Amino acid sequence: MSTFDSTKQLLPAILQDVTRGKIQLPDFQRGWVWDDSHVRSLLVSIARSFPVGAVMLLETGGDVRFQVRPIENVKIPGRHPDPELLILDGQQRLTSLTQVLMLNEPVRTFDEKGKPIRRFYYLDIRKALEDGSLDDAFIAIEEDRKQKSNFGRTVDLDLSSLELECRQLYFPCNQILNSDKWEESLQEHAPEHFAVYMQFRRKVLNAFREYQLPVIELKKETSKEAVCLVFEKVNTGGVPLSVFELVTATYAADGFNLRDDWFGSELRKKEGRLQRLRREPVLTVLESTDFLQAITLLHTYERRQQDLAAGKVGKSASPVSAKRAAVLALELETYQKWADAVEGAFKEAARFLRQEYVYSARDLPYRTQLAPLAAVLAMLGNRWREPLIYDKLARWYWCGVLGELYGGAVETRIANDVEDLLDWIGGGASEPRTVYEASFSPGRLDTLRSRLAAAYKGLSILVLREGAKDFFWKASVKDLDVDEVALDIHHLFPRIWCEKRGIKPAVYNSIVNKAQISYKANRTIGGRAPSEYLRALQNHPNVRLDDAGMNRLLESHLIDPETMRADDFAAFFDRRKQALLGLVEIAMGKSIPQNAPIDAPVDEEDLTREELGFAEDQ
Repeated sequence: MSTFDSTKQLLPAILQDVTRGKIQLPDFQRGWVWDDSHVRSLLVSIARSFPVGAVMLLETGGDVRFQVRPIENVKIPGRHPDPELLILDGQQRLTSLTQVLMLNEPVRTFDEKGKPIRRFYYLDIRKALEDGSLDDAFIAIEEDRKQKSNFGRTVDLDLSSLELECRQLYFPCNQILNSDKWEESLQEHAPEHFAVYMQFRRKVLNAFREYQLPVIELKKETSKEAVCLVFEKVNTGGVPLSVFELVTATYAADGFNLRDDWFGSELRKKEGRLQRLRREPVLTVLESTDFLQAITLLHTYERRQQDLAAGKVGKSASPVSAKRAAVLALELETYQKWADAVEGAFKEAARFLRQEYVYSARDLPYRTQLAPLAAVLAMLGNRWREPLIYDKLARWYWCGVLGELYGGAVETRIANDVEDLLDWIGGGASEPRTVYEASFSPGRLDTLRSRLAAAYKGLSILVLREGAKDFFWKASVKDLDVDEVALDIHHLFPRIWCEKRGIKPAVYNSIVNKAQISYKANRTIGGRAPSEYLRALQNHPNVRLDDAGMNRLLESHLIDPETMRADDFAAFFDRRKQALLGLVEIAMGKSIPQNAPIDAPVDEEDLTREELGFAEDQ
């Protein structure tokens, strides 16, 4: 069965329905943004009877309910009527035509620089009748109806009264669809122009009055998800419509302001959930979709457990889901039931991440792991701190990071992980799919060069968690970072040194040859051989370390001191690689086959030096 009808309707009838409130806008539609040149171009197209594209409307009265509003500047007297149709595509065109043709007030538009202006639109009747001059016949003048020059000191055209309009043959565009009043004034003030006007009426005004606009009407049975997808497809020139905006419009129909609840409002002196959550540094990247996904995961998980308890099996049991359709189906009552618990769970997620040495959004390997983590923590309450449960959570987390499984489209993985992880924690024998699917190839260390990669961030965190200390300050690198001491990622065997010895960038740019150290240490290293800069550091008046002390600093980064002092790059690279692999094995809780195939999901060969994540050799 078709979910839409396609037809043509007379433009005057459509605009009349707009001014009466029969056709309105869903509140997720953004404001009118067309400038003066777009408006005049549209008017010319209709005057020439050119096609201007179809409009798409949604029939109301179905299960999809939105907060609605009239088109800009349309004032509907009395009780605000419920619309019969909502505009999905064609907002800019219908708003422009309504303001110009139907309203007796200046059009609120924009100039070429985006500055708001108020204009009345007129047709120069004589010019409109000249061949090829219709493009120049439409003019826009200021709200006092006077066209001026010389910085406003000279009035070039005065149309401030009906008499002046008639005598100069300038026709107001807000009379195009019904010109009775203007024609009476023409007969009174300038009857000698009536024959010319009648030619204009037949050629131009009738084009507007008889213009048929193609209309695609979606039936009220259309799903909310389909409405969202259709809107995005037809609004390719705008910003894609987010799930949050659509859910906001849906909840507003029930009198709930989701935008205020999430973002807060200075006007209404309301603090939003996002403001509270972003007090946690690691949650500054949190998005509204993450929050809605976490609630949806909990709601669908609870519903699935009820179905399973009722004896339903297979596809008859509701699935756990984080997909767009499931989020869009989230009822207001469900949101209100879980919102406080989920807000608290995201805060608990930040505490968990701090214990894993993930302190800031910059360190966070995957934002997409936050929603399933919060959903699981919401179900566990304080139990997540219990050692056995914590170990399982940590293992799942690091398998997702180091296995690089949370990039791209992850809605299915998120849903599977919530159900699998809760079952595993509850005593189930099967590991979550992310745990048993995760793998890490030794060769991945050779190709891991960008600090933007999740596995790169993860390995850096694991090294810091082992207690890595700075070569200059001798303090924990993490403590220095917290204290905002300037830190760099630097080559342990400097780039210049490597290039002189024919070592390829693909090798020396690997994470194996990098460490996070202070700017002070970086300046001392420069482009010198490790044996030289280690001596320089040890002898620095603010460092003063013997060999054993410097060796301990190197070993805190899993660096073999012997190979560094011997300037033996090959031995250094092999030994540090094995040490890093040992960290990976511990975090993932599984051994790494030495002959595992290389699977690098990011091609990093052509990344910039900044993206590769190291400072210039000094």
